[in-house]
Amino acid sequence: MTGKPELHLATALEATGWHPASWREPRARPGEIFTAAYWTDLVREAEKGLLDFVTIEDSLGPGDGIERTDRVRGRLDSVLIASRVAPSTTEIGLVPTVVATHTEPFHLSKALATLDYVSQGRAGVRVRVDGSAGNAAHFGRRDPATLTREELFAEAADYVEVIRRLWDSWEDEAEIRDVATGRFVDREKLHYIDFEGPWFGVKGPSITPRPPQGQLPVAVLAHATAAYRLAARSADLVFVTPRDERDAARIVSEIGAESDVAGRENRPGIFADLVVFLDETERAAVDRKARLDELAGETCDSDAAVFTGTAGQLAEVLTGLAEQGITGFRLRPGAIPHDLLAITTKVTAVLREAGRYRSRYALDSEQRTTLRGTLGLGRPASRYAEVAS
Repeated sequence: MTGKPELHLATALEATGWHPASWREPRARPGEIFTAAYWTDLVREAEKGLLDFVTIEDSLGPGDGIERTDRVRGRLDSVLIASRVAPSTTEIGLVPTVVATHTEPFHLSKALATLDYVSQGRAGVRVRVDGSAGNAAHFGRRDPATLTREELFAEAADYVEVIRRLWDSWEDEAEIRDVATGRFVDREKLHYIDFEGPWFGVKGPSITPRPPQGQLPVAVLAHATAAYRLAARSADLVFVTPRDERDAARIVSEIGAESDVAGRENRPGIFADLVVFLDETERAAVDRKARLDELAGETCDSDAAVFTGTAGQLAEVLTGLAEQGITGFRLRPGAIPHDLLAITTKVTAVLREAGRYRSRYALDSEQRTTLRGTLGLGRPASRYAEVAS
């Protein structure tokens, strides 16, 4: 044992992997990515590896245009995938991606609360913004050019505030189910949220009772100051993309400063994203990625650092980044199943041997795993209950 804290590990699921040619690998299952069985298998594998949670990518468009026909196109809805997978798993957190820019927070708040019920307290959400003109045209509600990048992130902050208030709009004891008196709910424990902002006006309350976790963990992916500010103001987790340990220290410092400005006592957990290609030797990993690059006709690049090497080498990178204040890691498998299996079996084994990873899921006071419990987050009281008391 090192005496150092255990690391948090998650994986980001994206179709057949994050390399655009991954669907052409012999073990890939491109014919099944629109089936529930495919996603259930991936999440079960992540749960076997005792990962904290999986994130499921989603977007409102194909992302990089539709000209190329040699890329995976089309998606299932990430919230619905998570809801379908939840009953087939028992411990791992499920974190779908939702786009705040064009969707209604009321609808998403109840969909996510429902996911928390279906998963018995293992739901989270990653909130993203979308400034593309093409995706805005799918909705036709406004010209995205009328909003600056800072305004898009400010709108996302209001979006998160609305869904959080809606989750709190039913106090925990609002359902009394008193057959003798015929009262199912205690009207005094339901609250209007009466939110008014530049982009939303939502009266509430929700139509779904307060979710089992009270508040689902909210995550954002951040690359720059506007997104760091959103994370500091609104998120429980922030996914960041450091290029090295020095960059990680800079990012941790900036998020800390933004948290101080926001007057926040508990800073968000900081997870570093890495795209990973793992093999028994570094040469094998490099060669496999090069072969995929050749199939794709271009070098795989990413907003996150791209790692090629062994599980042991990756563990050294992760522990080095952790020394800079990174609390966890969201690993993006370059190709599924190869790199997902390497994460769940080899990377976790190396970290466990070093005393930096769990050997089982921890249970909370109710003897079951919740995502908040896995992340070390307490269960908050409803803000309206505090006002009422």
